[in-house]
Amino acid sequence: MIYKKAFVDSDILLDLLLNREPFFIYSRTLLTDDIKKIIELNTSTLILANVHYIISKNLNKSVAITSIKYIMDLINVVPFEASHINSAIIANQADFEDSIQYHIAKENKCDLIVSRNIKHYKKFDIPVLNAEEFLRKIL
Repeated sequence: MIYKKAFVDSDILLDLLLNREPFFIYSRTLLTDDIKKIIELNTSTLILANVHYIISKNLNKSVAITSIKYIMDLINVVPFEASHINSAIIANQADFEDSIQYHIAKENKCDLIVSRNIKHYKKFDIPVLNAEEFLRKIL
């Protein structure tokens, strides 16, 4: 299958921004211009808020702001709306936050989700790959 739009989950961004091994290399490669020529990369405003919070707690607020600006320059950021919460409530999945992300991805016509939390997305109809699997599929 040829993927056109991927939704990038927070764990992939945090792997890059926090240098988390062994995942860093795949996240770094995924977020390059070469990959963006092949597939449109998207994330959500909710993910950026979560990333800011985690980096602020692990490092500091200045690094968090710099990180958010960096991500916003790398990939398309789509909005988080009340309708996504309503859809997640109706879906009644085990992981509420990942359910919200799924509905954001679905509304924005993403045909793939890139995440390390694959088990949280199993009941949905968008394929989910980790960063390493994603790179093997599209390169």
